[in-house]
Amino acid sequence: MGYSYGGAAGRSMAWTVLVCVVALSLAQGRRLRPPRCPLGCTCTKDNALCEDITAVPTSFPPDVVSLSFVKSGFNELTTGSFVQMPALQLLLFTANSFDFIDEDAFQGLPHLEYLFIENNKIVAISPNAFRGLKTLIHLMCSKEWTPCLKWICLKWLVEWMVNTNATMDQISCSGPPAHQDKKINNMLPASFDCIKAEFSAYQALKFESISVEAFTFGGEQFVVFAQPFAGTCSFLEWDHVEMNFRIYDTIEGTSTVVCKPMVIDGSLFVVVAQLFGGSHIYKRDASSNRFIKIQDIDILKIRKPNDVEAFMVDGESFFVIADSSKAGSTTIYKWNGNGFYSHQSLHPWYRDTDVEYVEISNKAHLILSSSSQRPVVYQWNRGLKRFTRRTDIPEMEDVFSVKHFRIKGEVFICMTRFIGDSKVMRWDGAMFKEVQTFPSRGSMVFQPVAVGNWQYAIMGSDYSLTQVHQWDPKRGQFVHSQELNIQAPRAFALVSVDNRHFLLSSSFKGKTQIYQHLMIDLSD
Repeated sequence: MGYSYGGAAGRSMAWTVLVCVVALSLAQGRRLRPPRCPLGCTCTKDNALCEDITAVPTSFPPDVVSLSFVKSGFNELTTGSFVQMPALQLLLFTANSFDFIDEDAFQGLPHLEYLFIENNKIVAISPNAFRGLKTLIHLMCSKEWTPCLKWICLKWLVEWMVNTNATMDQISCSGPPAHQDKKINNMLPASFDCIKAEFSAYQALKFESISVEAFTFGGEQFVVFAQPFAGTCSFLEWDHVEMNFRIYDTIEGTSTVVCKPMVIDGSLFVVVAQLFGGSHIYKRDASSNRFIKIQDIDILKIRKPNDVEAFMVDGESFFVIADSSKAGSTTIYKWNGNGFYSHQSLHPWYRDTDVEYVEISNKAHLILSSSSQRPVVYQWNRGLKRFTRRTDIPEMEDVFSVKHFRIKGEVFICMTRFIGDSKVMRWDGAMFKEVQTFPSRGSMVFQPVAVGNWQYAIMGSDYSLTQVHQWDPKRGQFVHSQELNIQAPRAFALVSVDNRHFLLSSSFKGKTQIYQHLMIDLSD
């Protein structure tokens, strides 16, 4: 049976069908219509030349396999700039003004064989800018690249040259120093292993702390945190099965500010410094497997302890407590085989904030920082068996803490100031001289730590994120590496266990944090 469209309703339906057919035909025509040559470009059957344009066009006619940019004004090659041009086999950039090539800038070019980048204004190239160019057989780079090569991981490029018949310009490396002025064509992939190191969040502990100390006892690795609000020393041990730090034991007290472990003749002692209730010395009792208080520290000498440092001189064990009160006295204690007794008071009434033991030219030294005078350097006198004043550190008043580190035998110190600039200084044979300055408002810790050949200086702050700086051997200075989110950090310590390295950070106003030091290979 047939149907016909009669009357007004029929004509309306017919008109609707006609409109739909026409619209569908137009849409199909638009889908089938190939892209036109972009404005500012000249296109032939399979080539395109763009000159003096301000942006990379998003598409070209589908038959274009060769694309050139000359004297154009775009600022960078962004990620995926050519994903709509998968047929490209040759890409050329000459005398353009762009200065940056972004990550995956040449993504989506499975057939690209020739890439020419000549006489542009490049100042920075992302490490993975050329990722995915698996069919490339020739890369032409002008000498403008040379300053960039020091910082770019080129292992992929050298592997590509080794595994293919590709050719490349004779470009020399500007760095690192071991490969300076060497030709890329003459190098092996292993020469360009590019490793980045960083601290990654690993474990958070649900307590505030003001100090942290790492130590080894009985062949196992431990850490101890001083918790001023809880008034305890919290000992943690490494769990080799669960692969985390767990509570091992505690020493109960009041207003605890420092828990300093000392291992002497196979026995573990802990100096517990407290703001109230006096300071004490505990010993780990092997038979009962607990800490027992064995000695009180003279409360008339130590009124307001702020730091404890343990060390050995001429085979004998000592510790020194920096006293920050107006009436106390920074005092050195010596182990006599049965207990610790007062050996020497360095000076009274100076409100000392930190004490650091360091060997300089194979001689024992103490550096004492104070809120009332410049840091003082003391040297051990073997004849007197006492420390005598050697010098002070000029132009560094109101230093909160001093911590030392070594690089190639040279002694450096990190000096922390809460208001003003913190500094890194180097011993020149007679005096500590400034190497580098760091703005540090709100900082109460500037701690150097070393992981293998990686040397860091970590600056905590009450007002901003913790700044991690990494030592640059070529510059002879620290460069910024990363930031860590820690509330009011007061101390850092490094623990190495089970082939892992951990940075432990005390937090005065939040959770105590543990970070793992990771090595990331960026060369692949």
